[in-house]
Amino acid sequence: MNLVKPDLLLTGLFCLLGLLSVDVMAHGVDGADAAFMQTSGAGALPTWIYLGAKHMVTGYDHLLFLFGVIFFLYRLADVALYVSLFALGHSLTLLAGVLGDIRINPFLIDAIIGLSIVYKALDNLGAFQRWFGIRPDTRAAVLIFGLCHGFGLATKLQDFSLSPDGLIGKMLAFNLGVELGQLCALGLMLVLLNAWRAHGFTPTQAVSANALLMMFGFLLTGYQLSGFILQP
Repeated sequence: MNLVKPDLLLTGLFCLLGLLSVDVMAHGVDGADAAFMQTSGAGALPTWIYLGAKHMVTGYDHLLFLFGVIFFLYRLADVALYVSLFALGHSLTLLAGVLGDIRINPFLIDAIIGLSIVYKALDNLGAFQRWFGIRPDTRAAVLIFGLCHGFGLATKLQDFSLSPDGLIGKMLAFNLGVELGQLCALGLMLVLLNAWRAHGFTPTQAVSANALLMMFGFLLTGYQLSGFILQP
């Protein structure tokens, strides 16, 4: 006898994702963290690891995309492959963006990140095969969008005057924290997904879940494009 209803699991999963999306500014850096980042010297690397992890677990946009990526993955080997591709992409551009001072308009890059969520939801729904008769290479797409997500992370740090003292070490520590935060979030998502699958994962629920995911992506994209248009 199932003690947990599938609809309750689906509701709980999207309540969690919704909480991550309620405050679209939650993915920024608060005052105390910003002050630390601007005054920190070469030491305090554990704090930079903590800040990287905190930044990722409040990064609703990255987590929504990651949720879409693992939605139909059942083998841990496949989860590890796609998450590694995503991690590789955003690690490269996070470090290159900050250390190489490569700047991209934050509204535009975050709009692209929103569209990456829309893309993955459409991919999960099989839309590209129905519309165009082909399915894009998911591995390449995850890597490419990972590069975009990394620039999104970098723009948050580029808002501050970071001390050059030990900057490489600080960015490596921050990136390590991002990966640890991602692993924690991934573990929670896998627990919820597996519980849902064990208690009645239906095609209708899968369609509903990805439709909601697509809605979140469009909302994020619209918000960021509005910011781009209205910016001074």
